[in-house]
Amino acid sequence: MPQRPAATDRICPNCDGFPSVAITLGGRDRAGRLRTITAHCPACHGTGTAPVWLVTTRLSTAGR
Repeated sequence: MPQRPAATDRICPNCDGFPSVAITLGGRDRAGRLRTITAHCPACHGTGTAPVWLVTTRLSTAGR
């Protein structure tokens, strides 16, 4: 069963704690590797956490 984060955890509501992702550009370079870029969450700037006021407003509507 998945564990839910504690109420004291300040996980960013926009990225749900996955602040950085690698996006494939659709081609390969000369060595045969996929070309990728790294994108960061614009709300938390790649940290995965958010201010308390943002998290508490989001938690009030969670689970509905």
